[in-house]
Amino acid sequence: MADLSIPNRPIEGLSAWVRADIRAEDWQVGLDAACRDEIRRIVDELRAYPLPTVVLSAEDFAMPACRQAMARARTILASGVRFAVIDRLPIEEMTANEATAIYWLLSSMIARPVAQKLDGTLIYDVLDTGQEALPGSGVRPDKTNIEIRFHIDNAYNATPPDYVGLLCLRRAMSGGHSRVISFHTTHNQMLVHCPERLGRLYEPFWFDRQREFHPGESPIFAAPVFENGAELKARFSLHQINSGYALRGEPVDPAGEASLTAILDIVEDEALSVDFDLEPGQIQYVDNRALGHSRTAFVDDPDPARKRHLVRLWLRDSGRRAYPG
Repeated sequence: MADLSIPNRPIEGLSAWVRADIRAEDWQVGLDAACRDEIRRIVDELRAYPLPTVVLSAEDFAMPACRQAMARARTILASGVRFAVIDRLPIEEMTANEATAIYWLLSSMIARPVAQKLDGTLIYDVLDTGQEALPGSGVRPDKTNIEIRFHIDNAYNATPPDYVGLLCLRRAMSGGHSRVISFHTTHNQMLVHCPERLGRLYEPFWFDRQREFHPGESPIFAAPVFENGAELKARFSLHQINSGYALRGEPVDPAGEASLTAILDIVEDEALSVDFDLEPGQIQYVDNRALGHSRTAFVDDPDPARKRHLVRLWLRDSGRRAYPG
């Protein structure tokens, strides 16, 4: 059970970084020639002996160079700056499905892929569908082209993923810029600048469950933004919080609104975040409970075949592989 007390001292260590502290080598993991050769051999094997991606196991393939690269990524995620970018798959030599299969195998070396929807969806396409992400609609912001502010994935579920992976297949025509920020640093900043606002963030807020619930269950979920256990964990998504209160038909309470405003003011400080543009073939991983990630709004190419397209995996070794965990 999480400790409900509020830490009164700064969080220390590599996870509590600011932009000025961080170097490219802290988060970039290159795939060397040996690793790319292993990937090409696996693609050849999958072409000769096709299987559904979700049944593929890294244990069935000889991938020593790739295992070494992914061990480096896993160390960064577990005890480093908590995000990594893998550079990169030779995506121009394979189909989107083949790239996704390689991505699945590499990600499985970090943790077990788990369901991202109640229907058991394991591989999730992030692309604009033209829909609107309205309260209670079940349309997630990642199915639109709107700006998505700093958040964790699946904040509205009792068992969010430990890690989130994103494979870039195609970039947008413009926009879609990525940013990451440490929620450990965010917490430290609140201790310095507005400690009186922290207490409310340790109390529950209402989250829209995005229609990921069984008949008869509540469409909203209650949880705090911060939980203090062996390590501080964050659960933040302003979109889902605002939608949760809209579904309840009531505004966020004044103390909650003031605390949310305070955390937003901090995370928008560009000195605290790292930003980059994911290129085709690159893979981004984040520690989902220690870091927030965001993306700017984007404009797609008019050609549907050239639309921005990322493939997402949620990774978690504990609990069930099913969505409820």
